[in-house]
Amino acid sequence: MNIRDYKRVLTGISGVHVTAYDQSGTIEPQLTGKIIRRIADAGIHNIVSGGNTGEFYSLQHEEVIRLQAICIAAVGGRTAVTAAAGRSIGEAVATAKAAKREGAQGVMVHHPLDPFAGPRAQADYFIAIAEASELPLVAYVRSNAIAVSDLARIATHQNIAGVKFASADMMLFSECVRATEGTDAVWICGLAEGWAAPFYALGAKGFTSGLVNVDPARSLAVWNALEAGDYAKARTLVTKIAGFEMLRTKFNNGANVTVVKEALMLRGENVGPVRLPGVPALDAVDRKQLKQILESWEPVAA
Repeated sequence: MNIRDYKRVLTGISGVHVTAYDQSGTIEPQLTGKIIRRIADAGIHNIVSGGNTGEFYSLQHEEVIRLQAICIAAVGGRTAVTAAAGRSIGEAVATAKAAKREGAQGVMVHHPLDPFAGPRAQADYFIAIAEASELPLVAYVRSNAIAVSDLARIATHQNIAGVKFASADMMLFSECVRATEGTDAVWICGLAEGWAAPFYALGAKGFTSGLVNVDPARSLAVWNALEAGDYAKARTLVTKIAGFEMLRTKFNNGANVTVVKEALMLRGENVGPVRLPGVPALDAVDRKQLKQILESWEPVAA
């Protein structure tokens, strides 16, 4: 897939799949593959393997490589696969090379979490990996400390297909869109369905989602409403998932993956607890609330 086609894929939904573990805490390929196939069968445009919902930072490098291979095999060419990478530049480049060998269409590089990372140097980090990667890159930006000029430099790099913008600083985002007007830069809402409408209004296309693990049709319904410019319908759909998303923000977002995994377990899929330092499991009160939320969801047409 060339970068132009990949850019079009990114304007859809980038669904980040969970990582299922067996009783020993090792990646469980069958259940992980089943969840990925369900997301692909639903028509999600791009599946991200090893993203935050997949517990990237608690996975060893070898596990990240194994996980992306599981994902690519499960998808079987039915939709695009983006393999997540990050941490050191060397590790990220090695992950991108493995993703290319396995047959991924792109690589998403997580924001560097080094406490001493300089704002301009963070932009240089993404660009260095992009220049070493044979696959087009998605830059996952979580900081609002990077200057607009540097964010524009990332977004317009010849091998960067899109920027997953995961800051709630909407003024900064709007300035980034203005700074890249007239280019082929692709800005993606990196804060999932709940933030997608304001991002769309300011110039984003597409969004990332962990909800796709539980209810991909609901996520697609939000995307279709936004693509049609039906913001009233999008708000109604987002209102229905607000409780689910609010639960994910508990403990300074420590329950983000936990809620998704617990929802799957309530539906009979034993995906295993979240690895530390994420919240391993919900308490009884939150689990009851989650169960009530899931039971309140009527089926939706994508």
